[in-house]
Amino acid sequence: MKIGPEEDLSGQDLRGRNLSEADLRSADLSEANLSEADLRSADLSEADLSEADLWSADLSEADLSKADLSGADLRFAKLRKANLRSADLSEANLSSADLSNADLRSADLSEANLSFAKLRKANLRSADLSEADLSSADLRHADLSEANLSEANLFFADLRHADLSEANLSSAIGLDTVKGLRR
Repeated sequence: MKIGPEEDLSGQDLRGRNLSEADLRSADLSEANLSEADLRSADLSEADLSEADLWSADLSEADLSKADLSGADLRFAKLRKANLRSADLSEANLSSADLSNADLRSADLSEANLSFAKLRKANLRSADLSEADLSSADLRHADLSEANLSEANLFFADLRHADLSEANLSSAIGLDTVKGLRR
C-alpha cells in the first residue's frame, strides 16, 4: 500500500501503524481506522479525515491545518502542539483528548465533544465552539479571544487565566459552575 500525499486511503485499516513524520498532505483518509497510530509530526494539512477512527492516536506536533476531521473519533488522542488552524472538527469526538498548546485558530469545533479535554494554553482565537460540549474541560491559560461559544456546554470547565476578550458566550450553559470566570 502506497502512503503519501494525495493518496486515497479511505476506509483503510491503519491502526497502530507508525506514520510519524509521514507526508500525507491532501490524502483521503476518510473513515480510515487510525486508532493508536503514531502520527507525530506528520503532515496531514488539507487531508480528509472525516469520520476517521483516531481513538488514542498520537498526533503531537502534527500539521492538520485546513484538514477535515468532521465527525472523527479523537477520544484520548494526543494532539499536543498540533497545528489545527482552520481545521474542520465539527461534530468530532475529542473527549479526554490532549490538545495542550495546540493551534486551533479559526477552527470549526461546532457541536464537537470536548468533555474532559485538556486544552491548556491552546490557541482558540476566533474558533467556532458553538454548541460544543466543553464540560469539565481544562482551558487554563487558553486564548479564546473572539471565539464563538454560543450555546456551548461549559459545566465545570476550568477557564482560569483564559483570555475571553470579545468571546461570544450568549446562551452558553453552566456558566455558574465555571472555574475562573469573572461574573
